[in-house]
Amino acid sequence: MTQVYQEDGTVVPVTVVQAGPCNVLQIRSVERDGYSAVQLGFEDKPRRLASRSERGHVAKLESKRAKRRTEAGIELVEKAGCEPQRFVREFRGESDLSVGSQVTLETFDGVSRVDVTGTSKGRGFSGVMKRHNFSGQRATHGVKKVHRHAGGTGCSASPSRLFKGRRMAGQYGNTKVTTRNLEIVRLMPEDNLMLIRGAVPGPNGGLVSIRQTNKVG
Repeated sequence: MTQVYQEDGTVVPVTVVQAGPCNVLQIRSVERDGYSAVQLGFEDKPRRLASRSERGHVAKLESKRAKRRTEAGIELVEKAGCEPQRFVREFRGESDLSVGSQVTLETFDGVSRVDVTGTSKGRGFSGVMKRHNFSGQRATHGVKKVHRHAGGTGCSASPSRLFKGRRMAGQYGNTKVTTRNLEIVRLMPEDNLMLIRGAVPGPNGGLVSIRQTNKVG
């Protein structure tokens, strides 16, 4: 994150995101896959680190199975012909893109707000004060070394159990999070950089998915 000056002189906090270029790996169709989507890949992965299935996903590999399918007259899936990709995601919806083409920052020309999806920072096993913003127990008389504890959680003899959803200590973070309706402050196509106002989920260097928001107002 950093901050930039707008034309009127105000300072706004922004997150700098490298948005693309992304390779179009596959086009899903209702006839073949049961739904419509476009599959994008970002950031090349060295071939020595990629498995055979990852390499075969983006380029044609000679194999006995492919030879048998070709001889049987089965049409093979079109390949993008690029390097294996580190980050692969699908975006639902109809698209006029073709396999092997690239999606660049120019896709967001005229778009003012976006939704950003990423994996939030993992905070491990956390207590109720950190995880659920509990105020804690009193720091005066009557509380002995349990100031940050949750307190009572039971329901007495009836129903003699806890209800699902009770806020308690546990795993916090490391989940899929979408921050919606974020403003695009600036696009820098020459460097493939997008400046988004505010924070996005995940740590520095984390991978996120960006799409035009459907939130109204």
